[in-house]
Amino acid sequence: MTTVTKNVKISDVGLHSGLPVNMVIKPSKKPGIFFKRVDIKDSELIPATFDNVKETMFRSTQIGNPKGAHVRTIEHLMAVLFILGIDSAIIEIDGPEVPILGGGAFEFYNLLERFVSDRTKMKKIVVKKTIEARRADLLREMPFWKRIRMMILNYTLGRHGDGYERLSPAYDKGLQIDCIIDYNNKAVGTQYYSFEFDGSKASVKDFVDNIAKSRTFGTYAEWDMLKRHGMALGSTMHNLIVLNERQDAVINKLYYPDEFVRHKIIDALGDMFTSGGFIHGRLESYKGSHELNNYVLRKLFSDSSNYEIIEAKGEKK
Repeated sequence: MTTVTKNVKISDVGLHSGLPVNMVIKPSKKPGIFFKRVDIKDSELIPATFDNVKETMFRSTQIGNPKGAHVRTIEHLMAVLFILGIDSAIIEIDGPEVPILGGGAFEFYNLLERFVSDRTKMKKIVVKKTIEARRADLLREMPFWKRIRMMILNYTLGRHGDGYERLSPAYDKGLQIDCIIDYNNKAVGTQYYSFEFDGSKASVKDFVDNIAKSRTFGTYAEWDMLKRHGMALGSTMHNLIVLNERQDAVINKLYYPDEFVRHKIIDALGDMFTSGGFIHGRLESYKGSHELNNYVLRKLFSDSSNYEIIEAKGEKK
């Protein structure tokens, strides 16, 4: 089990609320990543696990507890905790979403990497069978009201029902993510990126150098729509990529030529860590999303024959 060596305070605004938020990542002797809303009296711990995900519609992952406390946009922080091997922490936060910082994972990494306890091996979740999650199936399984809401949102954001994710055995190579995005515009178009993480220093460096700064993206019209729904109020030219109205050019400067697809790698890493361990498998993502990331995990854990858990000390469970 690996935790932080001291309290690490991180402050900024929330991407959606636009309000200041303070977060303290604390050492813990309890296995798992837990959030606690300190602005809510007697708030209980919120496990950052796939079965505790309450909402994924607005380009973020939100977890919550039965009493209604929730925390949104956990995925970038979760990706960094995974990359650093931190699988035990209590995260106190005084608002409903994680600070956005630079819109990616780089700042979280810089703030945390000096304060990691002696790194131990993380629990392995070894994928034994191929699991496929398709957007069309996800929509069919939703309650009617939520399906209509999702279809309207997908239409507004230009998403189509042909996205899918496939999680398959990777012969103990760690977690390999092959990601394809395909947008009907000149600024983004079709992009592909692959990342393999095995916990080595080389794979950590690959993440930091080639992926961590990647931000999410959208057009002025799209972000205006989100703001009219009370979201994306903290978005700026610094923490996201902005496309012009014709969607044929990027208004601000890119960190990488294909930064769009590299950001999807961050999202996938963070969402996969809600499994509670180090997934050993290959994730193929075509037009992936937070909802598909969560859906493929739910399908994986729906049958114990789909996976094998190997505890950090080597015991099998």
